Amino acid sequence: MSSLLVRAAVEDDLAVILGLTAEDSMHYFDEPAGVSTRQRAAFAEIIADAHQDLLVGEIDGTVVCTAQVTWMRMLSADGGLYCQVEAVRTAAASRGRGIGGELMAWIEADARRRGAARLQLTSNRQRTRAHAFYGRLGYVASHVGMKKNLL
Repeated sequence: MSSLLVRAAVEDDLAVILGLTAEDSMHYFDEPAGVSTRQRAAFAEIIADAHQDLLVGEIDGTVVCTAQVTWMRMLSADGGLYCQVEAVRTAAASRGRGIGGELMAWIEADARRRGAARLQLTSNRQRTRAHAFYGRLGYVASHVGMKKNLL
């Protein structure tokens, strides 16, 4: 297997990122069939935000995974920087090859380089395989997450 190259997403990656999301079994909202105007606008807003990183990982020029990272300055941890990781997806055909672990290791190394006090994420309680994966990476289910859909 070739090494994973993690990089910032570019506009040409948008359809692939949405495709990786569509492969996921957890669907909370009805998503449009193609790339919508709102999704294009959201993508532009995310990549323009200095506190956001939309990442893709590729092998041999093919995007196989993605994650969105938000950098949050907090008052806790003595004004510490928190790294919030969301929307972690690996292509179904590429799962079980260590790609997700490589992506998360890259994100952790970046968080350490930036001096982050905490790396955190949320995961739907039904995703037991994902929980085991994150547990192997050293994550602890320390908090209860709560959400309220507004759409």
